[in-house]
Amino acid sequence: MNAAAPSFVSWTENEAAHTAHWRSERGTSPPARIIVADDTIPADAAYDLACQGTGMLWRGDFQNARQILVALASRADRPPRKRRIKAAAQAPATLADAFHRHRLARSQRARTLGMLLIELDADYVVDLRRSPDLRDACLEAWGPPAGGGTTVASLRELLGLIGAHEWRTKGIEIPAVGGRIHPHYGVFAPIRREYIDLVAKEPLPAAVASNSTAFDIGTGTGVLSAVLARRGVKHIVATDIDPRALACARENLKTLSLSRHVDVVQADLFPEGRAALVVCNPPWVPARPSSPIEHGIFDHEGRMLRGFLDGLVAHLAPGGEGWLILSDLAEHLGLRSRESLLAAFETALLRVVDRRDARPKHPKAKDETDPLHAARAAEVTSLWRLAAK
Repeated sequence: MNAAAPSFVSWTENEAAHTAHWRSERGTSPPARIIVADDTIPADAAYDLACQGTGMLWRGDFQNARQILVALASRADRPPRKRRIKAAAQAPATLADAFHRHRLARSQRARTLGMLLIELDADYVVDLRRSPDLRDACLEAWGPPAGGGTTVASLRELLGLIGAHEWRTKGIEIPAVGGRIHPHYGVFAPIRREYIDLVAKEPLPAAVASNSTAFDIGTGTGVLSAVLARRGVKHIVATDIDPRALACARENLKTLSLSRHVDVVQADLFPEGRAALVVCNPPWVPARPSSPIEHGIFDHEGRMLRGFLDGLVAHLAPGGEGWLILSDLAEHLGLRSRESLLAAFETALLRVVDRRDARPKHPKAKDETDPLHAARAAEVTSLWRLAAK
């Protein structure tokens, strides 16, 4: 999804009223109260203000602002002793409870850390000592400045833009595509290699030999389209509803010299026609995203998963297959059952041809301090081969 349309934020400084565009990728409203802060503010005082919902517009050294943000995060991650005792006495009864409690805590943490604010001029320049050049990162994420005037955003979000710019510049080496994939800001990055390897190694359906067309539903960075093209599929239609993802996929496929094999089109799930292979890697967790940037992880009420399954038969060529790439993390969290997934296959008039499984290798699977560790440690990512009954 695109960045949220800017609203406005106001504050008083040197007895004068000021107004600026407000930017929030999370879609949060600007703080109702804003004070001007600089290097002299103690971390404890800054944390108290942030917890009260008071925004702090930074006028000191940029790197010192980063240090204050680290201090805020440290305090947010270390709840008071009374809260720790209460939390221990009310331990979540199930992993689903732990998941919802964890998401609530992360949301509250994000709101607190989002109270440290930075002002950018009409060209996305930050007029603070030791500030990095943010212009390229802001242009990539937000596009050209609209309407002139200054912009205010949280430092936390700006650091996210910087990180995304670095990812986009450097890219991610993906052996299965013979090069690098460069994720754009707000587009899910292919850092979970197991699902890519499943698509790269699974034998193609026999129907591809006579009808070498594939659909890549919800293409994101275009990585799975690139994998299929490298495997010799002649024509791929990659769809996405997010303009950022469409631009990202087109750029990656062009860089990999694969554009002639892949048509990238804007569509909510399926394009027109039928294909011998239809691939979909939907968000794996059926929960409501709290911000546009979370749409690559959370699929509210399983909308994309259900839409893919319910529409698959109508878009399969004779003898074709649908490849659903799905983690069972939601099952371990108690958010979806294996029985409900199999029932969804039945309802959509689909049969399971085969299934390939892979264990995740990301660090969280081994982090025993993670409140969701039990679910992450048991997680399996599967490629379900589905065909019409």
